[in-house]
Amino acid sequence: MGDHTEAFQVDYDPNVISYEDLLNIFWKSHNPCRPSWSIQYRPAVFYHDKQQQQQAVETSKAFAKTGEIKTAILPVGEFYVAEDYHQKYWLQNRKSMAKELHDYYPHFSDFVNSTVAARLNGYVGGDGTQKLLQEELDQYGLSQKLQKALSKMVKR
Repeated sequence: MGDHTEAFQVDYDPNVISYEDLLNIFWKSHNPCRPSWSIQYRPAVFYHDKQQQQQAVETSKAFAKTGEIKTAILPVGEFYVAEDYHQKYWLQNRKSMAKELHDYYPHFSDFVNSTVAARLNGYVGGDGTQKLLQEELDQYGLSQKLQKALSKMVKR
């Protein structure tokens, strides 16, 4: 367990959002000067080439609040998809929602690879606001029942 870092891989369209914008979101999401207590749970950003490496280093400097950056900036290595029980964890643990979503995603791989399921998982996990949810909800193609259940979960 201790010889890997748990991470997620972001597929993005550079015509919609830049790598630098993603980096800025990442740096804002944690304290990059706080030391890590393990390799498995360390904060890290991974780069694919020298340009991404340089962008990661440069953007990190703007977020150094109290000292030296402790967040790892590493080359991308081999990436392994997590076990099924880790996928869309918050949604899978809402059994009634998961059951209804099965109609939308009859194959588990479709569920895992779904951007909508990723967004819903974030909301169920406590991220996002009621305002943002309402702006996006019609785009998801969900049943009224699922929309109401989701709206009840998002408190802020």
